[in-house]
Amino acid sequence: MRDFRFVRRQEVVYRDLDRHGHVNNAVYSTYLETARLAYLKEVCGVDPAAELGIVVAELAITFRSPASLGEVLEVGVRVTRVGAKSLVFEYELRGPEDRLVAEARTTHVAFDDARGRSVAVPAAWRRRIERHEA
Repeated sequence: MRDFRFVRRQEVVYRDLDRHGHVNNAVYSTYLETARLAYLKEVCGVDPAAELGIVVAELAITFRSPASLGEVLEVGVRVTRVGAKSLVFEYELRGPEDRLVAEARTTHVAFDDARGRSVAVPAAWRRRIERHEA
């Protein structure tokens, strides 16, 4: 998967399917979330669930082709922008034979649950993301 330095494999399982035998559109959000959390853990060295959190401010998915039971998708993740308090992620999901399944973008805001407000993206995250994506 070119242009993505971080890729996570995602197997399509039965519970992911809709009545047509394709991955349900809502399930793609979970695929993105799983890949994003893996990216943050590997690239930033943190467990976002245990430390500073990020909340979804925007989600956009463009579906290109259906994914079916047993396929293994590659989910490419990259951060295209690190703002003062936000991160923009882009994704590409590809199936067998490099078939484009979906493209997506999410915007997240760094959030302190204890204080109930947005906070600055940690400088350590910023440095590690910039180093990884360079």
